[in-house]
Amino acid sequence: MTGYWFNGTGHPDWRYTLDDFKSDDESMANCLGLARLAARTDLPILILGETGTGKTMLARAIHNSSRRAAAPFVAFNSSALSDTLLDSQLFGHEKGAFTGAIRRVKGKFEQADKGTLFLDEIADMSPAGQAKILRAVEYGEFERLGGETLQEADVRLISATHLPMARYLAADHFRKDLFYRISGITLRLPPLCERPRDLRTIMATAIAAASRAQDKSIVGLSREAADRLLEYPWPGNLRQLQRVIHTAVAITEGDIIEPDAILLEASVEEVRAGDGTPPSSAAGTGALADDDDLSLRAAEARHIHQVLERFRGNKRRTARALGLSRSTLDRKLAGH
Repeated sequence: MTGYWFNGTGHPDWRYTLDDFKSDDESMANCLGLARLAARTDLPILILGETGTGKTMLARAIHNSSRRAAAPFVAFNSSALSDTLLDSQLFGHEKGAFTGAIRRVKGKFEQADKGTLFLDEIADMSPAGQAKILRAVEYGEFERLGGETLQEADVRLISATHLPMARYLAADHFRKDLFYRISGITLRLPPLCERPRDLRTIMATAIAAASRAQDKSIVGLSREAADRLLEYPWPGNLRQLQRVIHTAVAITEGDIIEPDAILLEASVEEVRAGDGTPPSSAAGTGALADDDDLSLRAAEARHIHQVLERFRGNKRRTARALGLSRSTLDRKLAGH
């Protein structure tokens, strides 16, 4: 399963371990190497990564590779819940604790006893929720909502967020004492645009899985269709790529996916241009000041650097998107 997250049936296999994941890109390989070390310990883990990079899948792979693999893996999304609901979901509640509480219910901490509790989007948690998590993590004890008896749970905690944790800490949006408790080992999942060497394998695996799931016999992509996928920056990462491939397979009649089956979202800049909204200079779209060089040469230079930035400095993909050879791109960059 090099570079992708699904088994040969096209459906998630919740038994996968870290041994099932490999990467030809250095940043992803480093992440997986550190994850393997983390799986051998009981230290709390914090996973940082953009939306759609596979944080939940990595957390489950770590659990399945650890000594706790036979015990439950319980995932919980920490965002968009009131403090009362957060209490009930995480720590459980007693019968009669609130209207509609007709029986005692175990929370996620109790459900994950002897196993792993995965708290996704933990940076979205309210200050009150952070304080309650801190106590449970620090002492391994908590109370059910409406209860008076301390409960205990032996839980290995893995947390994740797509938000800029360093900025949240600096602005006091996240408790530093909780951060130190949950980040025994910090893993950074690189976005898909930083994994160009994995992209072809990921695409092939996704096509094979989608074909099996839809009972089709897609054997590959046309050259133009492949180029479209390889040149796209994938802001939605693996989740977006999987959806695009699934759609392409669904609307393909033959055995080769053609360019018109590759349905990609317009960029923010294209959306703004389409609805007449002027691009924002803060977003790096190249708004011109009065004293800017307005020559065609300068305009070309600005465009080249914007495309290079979009592809995070990847000159091969930049050259392909611009319709230039790599040597021509290097020459233009040197000249500018």
